[in-house]
Amino acid sequence: MEIDTSNVEGKIVTVRLDGRLNMVAAPRLKSEIEAVVEAGATHVLVDLTAVPFMDSSGLGALIAALKKARQAHGDLRIAGANEQVITVLKLTNLDRVLRPYDTVEEASDGW
Repeated sequence: MEIDTSNVEGKIVTVRLDGRLNMVAAPRLKSEIEAVVEAGATHVLVDLTAVPFMDSSGLGALIAALKKARQAHGDLRIAGANEQVITVLKLTNLDRVLRPYDTVEEASDGW
């Protein structure tokens, strides 16, 4: 899994993922998002466009990252999730907490 982090504007950071978000990649994602929040980013946008698969470990990393962002009085949003990722979110009812947006632009609207 490749992780690319870029500042969008001030306290908004986009984290682009490329590859499978599974038990191997999940700790790296969690650490990366923790680092950007600790560096001052409060709004984290995770671009899942290039993620073909996510398992429960990946979901756990996203939820931990959401919690970290909210503790910093911010938020975390996901964009570009494919059907497999959306299915995982729906099966766990976490699509209510971590709402998937179709595009990065849609997810960042209102920040």
